[in-house]
Formats: sequence, structure tokens, C-alpha cells
Amino acid sequence: MSNTALQQLEALLAAARSGTMALELVIERANTLQSLGMPEAAALLYQNWIVGTPASPFRHVALFNWGTLLGSLKKHTEAEAAYRVAISLLPGFTQAKLNLGHQLEQLGKTEEALQEWREVMDNPATHTSDALDLRLHAVNNSARLLEVLKRYGESQELMKLSLTLKAEQPDVMQHYVHIRQKQCDWPVYQPVGEVTHNKLLVATSLLSMLSASDDPALQLMSSQRFVYEKVKKSDARLYAQAKQRREGKIRIGYLSGDLCMHAVGLLTAEMFELHDKSRFEIHAFEWSREDGTPLRARILASMDHHVRLSDKTDEQAAQAIADAGIDVLVDLQGLTNGARPNILCMRPAPIQVAYLGLPATSALPGVDWILADRFVMTPEYLPYCTEKPIYLQHTYQVSDRQRPVGATPTREQYGLPEDVFVFCSFNNNHKFREDMFRAWMRIVAQVEGSVLWLLADNEWSRANMERVAGEHGVSKERLIFAPRVHPADYLARFQLADLVLDTFPYNAGTTANDCLWMGTPILTYSGRSYISRMAGSLLTAVGLPDLITFSLEEYEKKAVQIGQNPARAWSYKRYLREHGRGSRLFDIPATVRDIEAHFERMALEQRAREAK
Repeated sequence: MSNTALQQLEALLAAARSGTMALELVIERANTLQSLGMPEAAALLYQNWIVGTPASPFRHVALFNWGTLLGSLKKHTEAEAAYRVAISLLPGFTQAKLNLGHQLEQLGKTEEALQEWREVMDNPATHTSDALDLRLHAVNNSARLLEVLKRYGESQELMKLSLTLKAEQPDVMQHYVHIRQKQCDWPVYQPVGEVTHNKLLVATSLLSMLSASDDPALQLMSSQRFVYEKVKKSDARLYAQAKQRREGKIRIGYLSGDLCMHAVGLLTAEMFELHDKSRFEIHAFEWSREDGTPLRARILASMDHHVRLSDKTDEQAAQAIADAGIDVLVDLQGLTNGARPNILCMRPAPIQVAYLGLPATSALPGVDWILADRFVMTPEYLPYCTEKPIYLQHTYQVSDRQRPVGATPTREQYGLPEDVFVFCSFNNNHKFREDMFRAWMRIVAQVEGSVLWLLADNEWSRANMERVAGEHGVSKERLIFAPRVHPADYLARFQLADLVLDTFPYNAGTTANDCLWMGTPILTYSGRSYISRMAGSLLTAVGLPDLITFSLEEYEKKAVQIGQNPARAWSYKRYLREHGRGSRLFDIPATVRDIEAHFERMALEQRAREAK
């Protein structure tokens, strides 16, 4: 700031402290400071006016505006104090109570936040049509926070209330569908008030749709709706203005918020290490959790360059990628939780490729390619995918042959019977579709004494699964719920299962790789979409195509056959023990060379075009 500008600011602050400046002028000057990128100065202006004008009847307004600025500056404790004073001056100040709730949430005071919003919800003054938006703000944020806290029952009831109060809320419908999936609350598409099945279907997020339907047209629709509603339109081609020329080694950039203890991080660690550094320069552009794990340290150590994007805007992040002269930018995120699709839409690299994070089309205008194989992406699927396939020779999936494995456990440790057939599914409960779970119950009912070993995601999903089991004559004791454990122990316990039952249409990806690595067979149902064919791709590469089925009836029949003939399961286990880790599925160096060959060809062709 220049001396003149500093003097002007000091004069403005002095005027605010004098007690003679009208609040309207303070608001005007504060807005100007904000527009100039000086939010701290704007906050200071309000602070000086509040100190200098203790008797103003509009003091609560200034405190509210000050609290809003402090919150945006992440000064949550100071913002909390400002809102509390504003509310003490005007006890019915609903907007301040709503914002106070957000500051309390940021400070980890979740119960206090919920209480502030509950008071707004219960206040008769918010039960009028004029105040509906304020009440919905309290209802929807309470539902959101309760979902984060995994208090799914309470959260869902508030979502139902919200949709009853106002039907046309696509974001609430989206969360309502997904929270029912998380709880295995079937049927998932349960109308509420004026919200019909059709409206719920249209509002379904891509993640939820991948579990709900194998129809690639519906999956494409979900992606396109997200892009239309949430992604900024951009005609930028930032790579064309790169400061650094694309020459020398091919520069590959990986874009992700999951380079940590996450399925993507677990699969990719060895790929990063195996890149040929004599021909390729590897960059990480990431905003992952700093989880302190050896896995994260290992991933970052394998990079030639690492750029942290957490504190950068999408525009700054895209510019950093363009300035690095990246040839091929690999998006490991897609539209999954924490994604930053606007970076890709500005085209910071000439070649932008989707991989692993989203096994479906993202419909993002900045992503032209997707790494795949000919099993996961059939010719019939291509019209429903905005990306063009880059076909890898054996399987689309890389994985880590160095993943640590815990000590081999006993069945007794996990409450499993010793001499019965153990079916298993360690996929997240939101992937459980009702027709598939009912098929599992018919399978267990036909295999005498067998049990189904599952993850216990939450108490509601467990209760709903036990209810459906009872409807099929399967006692709840035959559903055995495993706790979540450290990844090494999670891997080790696969050895206790006889057969893993895959989910459909959202197949196991990392989970399927894990069980095959540990020598346990998985039975899958392959459908029409990329995501419903993932496990089939892995089984083909590992040499067990016999475990791929193509209808629910065939899947159910084969599971019963294997369960009634345990020797068959053991033959699969013996095959995996003797040949699995030497199969094409786990020939990670070959898969990395395959990826590199495609990237090198595409990058050199692009460089040649740019040289003309």
C-alpha cells in the first residue's frame, strides 16, 4: 500500500472512531475496501465505528457486518463474539443467529451450532411465508451438519421437513437420496410431499446414481446437470499462454485432493514411483489431507515437483499448471467429493485425461480423454461418455504391490464361525442396492449355515439389512458386521472369507483389487457402464473370467453353486495363491509403461502441432 493510500485509510479509521460517521457511509466505504481486495481493512473500519459509536441504535447492524467479514477471514472466535453482541442488542436477530451457528461449527462447537439453528427453526416468527428462507437455512444446515456427524436418522427427518416446506430444492433432494442409500433405507426413491420419484431421480448426484442405476444415459444426465449448475463456463485455453515451453522431458501432472490415505492414494503410490524419470517429469498439483501417513510421504517423495493448491483459487491453480508447461494433466478426482472441476475447464494443459477417481463420464468440457480398457468401456457405452477412451492393454487399474499387510487373523477374532461358508462384502453400504441385497439373502438362505460378513457403516443400515434378512427367513445372527480397522488389518482379514460378493451397479474397485491381492475370489455382475464392469476387468486380468456374470439370475445361481461346493472356492483361492500376484493384473510396471507410451505419443503429437 502506498503512503498516500495508507494515510487515506488512517483518516477513514479516525473518522469512524470519532462517532460522527453515518453507518451508511461506513457500509459504503467497507464495500469499496472489499472490492479492492482489502477485507482486513474493511473489518477494521467496522471495528473502529463500533468502538466510537456505542450508543447508535444501528450498532447491531455494524456488528453483524463485522462478524460476516471476520468469518470470511477465518477469524471465527472474533466473529462468534461479534454475533453474540449483536444478538444481545436485538434478541430476535435471526440472521445473526444463523451466521453464529456457522462460526460455532467452524470452531468445532457442533452442539452449540445445532442449538442456534434449532432456535431459529422453532421460532414462530420464522413460520411465515416471508421468513421461509430463513427457516430453511436453519433446517438445511442442521441436516447437513447432522449428516457429517453421522446422525443420519435426525438428518433425514430434517430433509423431509425441508422438502415438505418447499419442494423445489434439488440440493436437498440430492442429499435425501444419498442419505437413504447410506442407511440402506429401501426403496431409496421415496417421495416426500410434492417431491415425486421423477424429481428425486433428476436431482440424484452422480455418486448416488452410480449406485442406483446401471443406465449410462442416467449417469451422463447426472454429470451434465452438475456441470450445468455448478461448473463455471470458460473459453480459456491457458496452456496456449504457458510461460514455459513444452520441450525436453514429457511433463505429466496429477491433479487430486486424494493423494493420502484414500482409495486413489492407495492405488497410485507405486505408479508414481515407477514412472521413467529419464523420459518423464512428474508433477503433483494437489489439495489432499495432510494426514501424516507413510503413504502420503511416499507419494510426495515420488514426485519431481509438488505444488500445494489448498490456498490457491481455481484460477491461480490453473495458472500454476499452465506455467509449469504440463503436457498431460491427469485428473484423479472427477466429480467426487472435494473436486475442483473449474481448474480443468480453464484447460491449463493441452491434454487432459480422467483416471481412477471417477469410473464414469464427468461431462467436464475440459476433459477429453479417459484411461480405460476394452472390458470397462465397450463400444455400446461410448455414446454416453463425453471423454474418448485411451485403451490400456490388460486392465485400466494400477495398484500397489508394496501395500502393508497385517498379521493373519483367526475367524474367532472377528466372531466368524469356524466351519461354515463365509460370504463377504466390504464395500460401503451406500453401494448396496435393494435387489442385490435381496439376492444375497436368497444366496445365504440356500447355502446351509453360511454367513454374510459386512462392514458396519451405521446403525440404521444394519437395522434395515437385518429387517430385509428376516423377510427372507435369514436370522440376523447370519449377518456378521465387521468394524473398520487399519488398512493393513483390513487386507489381512480378507483371508478369512471364502467368497467376496460384489455390489452392482457400483462394483468394487480398490476393494476388488485388495481381495484378489490377498488371494480371495470375488464374484461380480458386469453390466452396461464403466463402473459396473470394474471388477470384471480385474478378474479378466487376473485369469478368473469364470467369476464374471452378466445378469442377477446368473450371479445368484453361481454364488449358490460355489457356496454349496466349498472345494470350488478353495480351487479359486489356490489359483490366486499360486498365480494371482504373477498375473497381468499385478504387472504394474507393464501397465505404467503402457500408460507412458500413450502419454508420450499424445504429447509429442501436440508438441509437433504447436511447433507448426
